[in-house]
Amino acid sequence: MLPPAIRRMRQHFFPALVLGLLIALTLGCGSGSAHTEPAQTAFPAATVPLTKLSSDPYTNSTSQHATEVEPDTFAFGSTIVTAFQVGRIHGGGASDIGFATSTDAGTTWNSGFLPGITTFQDGGTFTAASDASVAYDAAHGMWLIASLGLNPPGPAKVLVTRSPDAINWGNPITVTTTGDADKNWIVCDNTSTSQFYGHCYIEWDDVNSGDLVKMNTSADGGLTWGSALSTADGAHGIGGQPLVQPTGKVIVPITGGVFGSMLAFSSSDGGASWSSAVTVSSITDHTEAGHLRSGPIPSAEIDANGTVYVVWADCRFRTNCSSNDLVLSTSADGGTWTKPARIPIDPTTSTVDHFIPGVAVDPATSGSSAHLTLTYYYYLVSNCGTVCQMGVAFVSSQDGGQTWSAPVELAGPMSTSWLPNTFSGLMVADYISTSYVNGNAFAIFAVAKAPSGSTLDEAMYTTTSPLAAAVAAHFSSRNERPVPNAKSDHGSAKFYDLDHEHPIPPKKKSLRRSARR
Repeated sequence: MLPPAIRRMRQHFFPALVLGLLIALTLGCGSGSAHTEPAQTAFPAATVPLTKLSSDPYTNSTSQHATEVEPDTFAFGSTIVTAFQVGRIHGGGASDIGFATSTDAGTTWNSGFLPGITTFQDGGTFTAASDASVAYDAAHGMWLIASLGLNPPGPAKVLVTRSPDAINWGNPITVTTTGDADKNWIVCDNTSTSQFYGHCYIEWDDVNSGDLVKMNTSADGGLTWGSALSTADGAHGIGGQPLVQPTGKVIVPITGGVFGSMLAFSSSDGGASWSSAVTVSSITDHTEAGHLRSGPIPSAEIDANGTVYVVWADCRFRTNCSSNDLVLSTSADGGTWTKPARIPIDPTTSTVDHFIPGVAVDPATSGSSAHLTLTYYYYLVSNCGTVCQMGVAFVSSQDGGQTWSAPVELAGPMSTSWLPNTFSGLMVADYISTSYVNGNAFAIFAVAKAPSGSTLDEAMYTTTSPLAAAVAAHFSSRNERPVPNAKSDHGSAKFYDLDHEHPIPPKKKSLRRSARR
């Protein structure tokens, strides 16, 4: 017979141990579709210290001041660079492209404005600039910012601005010679063992050709660019984000058609040719309230082994498409993709609406140990009417997106009435961005504050310290299924571009139908 002390330990300790193990398995590994993530009922206090990176210095009458919108980021070594629009113009683009650079892993920052693009900065010739994205070419030791130069009603041009130190930037180089470019994105092959090491790629779409997808390639640090090439099947889409696997294969997730599906295409020959597009998934999305400019454009990243992670806003898990979740699909080869999984930020019974994601993957991690951080905007109440309150938050995963942390508030609430207006809605961004530098995640995002008279107050911010990795509760959506027959809560898009400058022609009525009328 066991001594009394041992019997008491067995009676009290072992049941507690079993219960603890069950809780750990439920929270740490995800078990089925039961959810323990709490529903948000109020905006949490934003207690994470922020650093303001830049502000709009321009005074031109064509812009809405003081505004900064739509950042991208890229990190290499201890350097992280962000680029964004400064002085948003209602009809499209901004006064210039701003940048902010940290060469000490996010501790201190330098900021400025790219020269020679617009008439408002160092003798440029364009009346507006837009759609900044950042890359680094390790083979040539060159930082690159791609952007659009706008001269309405003339066609937009894809530009590239170069810098060896990410602080001193040269005048722009024109990439495109034909078409009317929109939503460009840049990436470089930085794997020294790749046969295409030093190749850089820019994706864009030609709105004059119904968003026909185009790709340009450079092999000399962005000085010169080859001819624009289409995919093998002439795919149409918008908002592509090219990524390069360690083998040198380029994979480009992109919203297909006019926001109807998520597609992907690739190149295995250094950009000499591009494959036909494959379908990642259909898109089922909710229209944000508050006249907010948003859409299901992908945010895409890649891990150390070459697995691609794509996140977008989607309402397929919500009854009546009442609000958007953020969903994740992954692929090892760009051809076969996992079914979209809901990122369990809030229960599907909540009123929270999630949108404009910026996902990051630590490039030193991979597979089931990949570290992910996802920053996003959200409404606490989806059907918030004509003026809404908006927050910025992040979640993280330490197991390749299988389980996720509870959300952490970064900023807000901010009123949509504090945002600059565009043809297609009030704007913080079409995309935002998060990047890992030396294993630590930093997000760059626009924060709006109450205006002073007619002058707005929207600027670029980051966190003073890295975003904290998940260490507590982990939530899973494993085994969840979409709502049967889920459909978007809106009709087909009416414009090829997000500035609503290129309308989609209405379908022609048949003669027979017209005769009956």
